[in-house]
Amino acid sequence: MFGIGVPELLVILVVALIVLGPKRLPDVAKALGKGLAEFRKATADLTDELRNAQTMIEREARESERTARQRAAAAPRPAAPGEPVAQAAASAPPAEAAAPATSAPSSEPAAPAPAAHKPGEPPVA
Repeated sequence: MFGIGVPELLVILVVALIVLGPKRLPDVAKALGKGLAEFRKATADLTDELRNAQTMIEREARESERTARQRAAAAPRPAAPGEPVAQAAASAPPAEAAAPATSAPSSEPAAPAPAAHKPGEPPVA
């Protein structure tokens, strides 16, 4: 444990016997044993608490990752280059709640697209 061999342990016990005396040595040894047992119990409890916290954090991370994957799978995928838009929309999973249309489609033609902006020229309003 601490690199203490038998000869070192005997020297420590002899010094303790001389310093404490034969009457107090058993009481001191008993108190030391109880202190070590309490220390081991406290460290075991702390280790268990840390292990439980680590397990809970890992579980929450897995759940959030799973939720993110489910959201990504539910999002409509963009059309690949060369793939018709209708085919991409048909192969995308349906959305959970479709947004209601804000206005009915009109029979008027759409407004023309604005001219492309060239670098170095002010944008067209």
